[in-house]
Amino acid sequence: MRLFEHPSPRVKVCGITSEADALMCANAGADALGFNFYSGSKRYIDPSTSLRWIANLKGAADRVAVVVNASPNLVKELWDSGCFEMIQFHGDETPLQCESLGVSRWMKAVRARDAATLSHSLQFSAPQVLLDAWSPDGYGGTGEVADWGLIRDFIANSPSLQYVLAGGLTPLNVAQAIEKVHPWAVDVAGGVESSPGIKDTALVKAFISEAKKYRLEQNEKPRC
Repeated sequence: MRLFEHPSPRVKVCGITSEADALMCANAGADALGFNFYSGSKRYIDPSTSLRWIANLKGAADRVAVVVNASPNLVKELWDSGCFEMIQFHGDETPLQCESLGVSRWMKAVRARDAATLSHSLQFSAPQVLLDAWSPDGYGGTGEVADWGLIRDFIANSPSLQYVLAGGLTPLNVAQAIEKVHPWAVDVAGGVESSPGIKDTALVKAFISEAKKYRLEQNEKPRC
């Protein structure tokens, strides 16, 4: 998957609700696109009406299906559709549940409430983990900014996995977040929208530019 290839940081734009927005984000340089199949989300899309146009995006960017405490039937439907390179479990799923659903490529999202919560992510067998902001109001997409210091210390002490940083990222703070946390990739939804589920072209381009500018600046630093 290009989301986890060198060089980092890579960019995932989540909460895509239309083919037009998906193509715009891919053309702007997004490495991955996230599609939310949790009915409680403001960015929910119905599989029965969206899988056809998501299939048309093959090769444009990695396609990630986001689910929250989904039924095995829904997970199977999404994975068997061939429309996605990865499933993102973003609810209260246990390691056993994630591993038993027949998905060959998945990552677990963990809301960074405290050090114990972050340590729980090490129980999952997938090599990638998404670290999101903690909020009592929902499973994600709340606009809350994650505790970068807490996440930075956790990543520094658990370097064996590839981490995606999410939670309240915008074009104005993503470079600072990357510099402080050093994630493998960053994930944005509301920070590049004009309204929930509607991506803003200027904000998407600015976000990706800021994230990948940091990548270029790091690669250009002289090496001793």
